[in-house]
Amino acid sequence: MKMILFRKFRVLILMVFVIACTMHIVIDLLPKLERRATGQSTGNSGCSCSHKPSEEPQSRGKQQGMPAADSGWPNKHTLRILQDFSNEPSSNLTSHSLEKITGARDKGEAFKRREQYAQNGERQKHLIKDQAVDKNLPVKGFSRLEALFEHPLYKTVRPPLTDEDTLFNVNSDIRFYPKATENQEWPREGVEEEEYLPTGEGGAESYPNWLRFHVGINRYELYARQDPVTDDLLRDLVSQRISSVAMKSGGTQLKLIMTFQNYGQALFKPMKQTREQETPPDFFYFSDFERHNAEIAAFHLDRILDFRRVPPVAGRLVNMTREIRDVTRDKKLWKTFFISPANNVCFYGECSYYCSTEHALCGKPDQIEGSLAAFLPDLALAKRKTWRNPWRRSYHKRKKAEWEVDPDYCDEVKQTPPYDSGTRLLDVMDMTIFDFLMGNMDRHHYETFEKFGNSTFIIHLDNGRGFGKYSHDEVSILVPLSQCCRVKKSTHQRLQLLAKEEYKLSALMAESLQRDRLVPVLFSPHLGALDRRLRLVLRVLDDCVQKLGYSSVVEDDAGQDHAHTAAHSAR
Repeated sequence: MKMILFRKFRVLILMVFVIACTMHIVIDLLPKLERRATGQSTGNSGCSCSHKPSEEPQSRGKQQGMPAADSGWPNKHTLRILQDFSNEPSSNLTSHSLEKITGARDKGEAFKRREQYAQNGERQKHLIKDQAVDKNLPVKGFSRLEALFEHPLYKTVRPPLTDEDTLFNVNSDIRFYPKATENQEWPREGVEEEEYLPTGEGGAESYPNWLRFHVGINRYELYARQDPVTDDLLRDLVSQRISSVAMKSGGTQLKLIMTFQNYGQALFKPMKQTREQETPPDFFYFSDFERHNAEIAAFHLDRILDFRRVPPVAGRLVNMTREIRDVTRDKKLWKTFFISPANNVCFYGECSYYCSTEHALCGKPDQIEGSLAAFLPDLALAKRKTWRNPWRRSYHKRKKAEWEVDPDYCDEVKQTPPYDSGTRLLDVMDMTIFDFLMGNMDRHHYETFEKFGNSTFIIHLDNGRGFGKYSHDEVSILVPLSQCCRVKKSTHQRLQLLAKEEYKLSALMAESLQRDRLVPVLFSPHLGALDRRLRLVLRVLDDCVQKLGYSSVVEDDAGQDHAHTAAHSAR
């Protein structure tokens, strides 16, 4: 009896199993049978598609007619995975996973639409660029910018360079090792580390552009006027594949160090606000946002003024998922990524200010603008000295700096090394004019290369707080110039040239900025503010000349470069 019951139980289990398998097969076949029946009813027998290749799929049309909750957005399960990826180091999600359409066929269509949109956008940018440049063409056939750089004031000859005047000796046995800025405790699988070791054994032409830029730095300039390496480096900044990303230590706001496939590095400042947003009137200068477009515009302004003391900067549209999150080794940065309620990719990193979910940087959906500033040589190879700006602000809500209350403050500065000799004080005046034209109040320190001692130029770094206001001119930035009443003759002549209609500063800046990928870089009222502020600078200098005489205010610097060399040789 027990044996019969046992056999019946086994037969029952087998029947349940067969029924379950049959149900699964039926469930899998039903959708296919329905699609085939639909194809036959529309006269397209044997074809599961219901549209011509040149038409939009009907399924897409149905999605567009759906409510917002169902129109191609990821389902709840997908959103949960995307929101939780910051806690899973082994996540293999890429930017492809963030598309709003989740079907395989719809994903392909989404990518095609994005590529077409990008191509159309580039085509429109080129059209805008051509129209803007054509409008600035003078009668002779040169653009304003070309005509400016052909002017005799921009054709002065640099003195011959010795080994002591160049930052690096190309023929030496120095080996350049790219410094690893990423967190080495979190390596990525499948990525092999290599060493890039260009040495004096090969010609400088074989070096990557970032290294050629480093080798070209000398006592008088970061880069030469007509050096093609500068433009090549700008192209690299927007085209080189980003291989790793890390947060920059220090600073009040988030900055990222990006390393490229050719081992070059750049400082990335992401977009925090739109171009037309002015700094609120109640904001202190030290609590203002840093602007990515200000860094780009500062480089172009510095080159037009012929200072050439700002490292090359270019704008770039970065994919936050594929080019930041997926390549970073910085755990702290990686864990701050999340998906916003609008289904955009966001991150906030770690910094002293503005690094929280309330101040997160969000893409559209995962694309974000930013500036990329080429790195200067590593400090292990070329040490730099940091100097406190004599006209540094107090960075206090109530206290004022000494120069703000003492009208004779410059007399003390003139008696203090290194401002008591050489051209350092005149270089500070150049920096003052540069900052006033931008409206930058945040020049607390500056740097020089140690190798060249006190006989060298000032590096104009960190210009993100420029171009914050176009409706207000901060005259206090010009206090060093009005107190000291000193300026280089070459600077004075170039300022007078840029005030002329045929070399109008705003038109030159507009033309120069058209070359950047993020055009328009500046909100148009900022360009008008440049011309207005230039007139104010010339007015201050004219007052000084009337008060003290031309020879006491304008110092002839035609032989200053030779004086630099002579002073260095004397030491």
